Amino acid sequence: MKIKSHIPNSITLLNLLSGIIGIIWVLDGNIISGAWFILISAFLDFVDGFAARILKVQGELGKQLDSLADLVSFGVLPGIILFAMAKTNSQIEWLPYCTLILPLFSALRLAKFNLDTRQTDRFIGVPTPAAALFVSTIPHFAIQWPKIGTVITSPFFVVAIALSLSILLISEIPLIALKFKSFAFSKNIFRYVLIVVSLLLFVWLGLAGIPLIIISYLGLSVTENAMRSE
Repeated sequence: MKIKSHIPNSITLLNLLSGIIGIIWVLDGNIISGAWFILISAFLDFVDGFAARILKVQGELGKQLDSLADLVSFGVLPGIILFAMAKTNSQIEWLPYCTLILPLFSALRLAKFNLDTRQTDRFIGVPTPAAALFVSTIPHFAIQWPKIGTVITSPFFVVAIALSLSILLISEIPLIALKFKSFAFSKNIFRYVLIVVSLLLFVWLGLAGIPLIIISYLGLSVTENAMRSE
């Protein structure tokens, strides 16, 4: 077997390793540091797919391995982060465990994605990396906006985030995917708007802007769906 066929899978395994290390950091009490590994995993997740396409070595093994790595990096790790956040401030012993619904629904989302043939040019439901990026940047948002941060890091709100993301993961809402069949503005207006809004928010707020980017992503997708149905 040619060496190049192992390159994408090796990158996928680095994605998995990143997720595992992130979990260890969060369990050691370093929530923000652990959350950085979601960002690293997201980068590696992009690179492994890009490498597979460029090298033309896409296969079933890579697809299954990618899902297993994503479950850890974008399912278990975000769930552990939310659990740690809720446990830090919760006076109710059982409440933080409610956040663990996120890894369960992430697994369900990934399994559905592997079987769903509709998601060629659009996502159906929120992708696990998007949900994970939302979680990973909540601490940064809370630091940027302390008054709002006090609310969104409260135990009940953290649980609400876990429940909301879980529902969105398996929802039947068609969402924008940055997959261009052509670059015509009229056919990709919402994709271009999303790119511009994302860049502006990231330049303005840095990592703290990512939760707002995800919310904008959902809002633009819903608006596009409404206009298409008219």
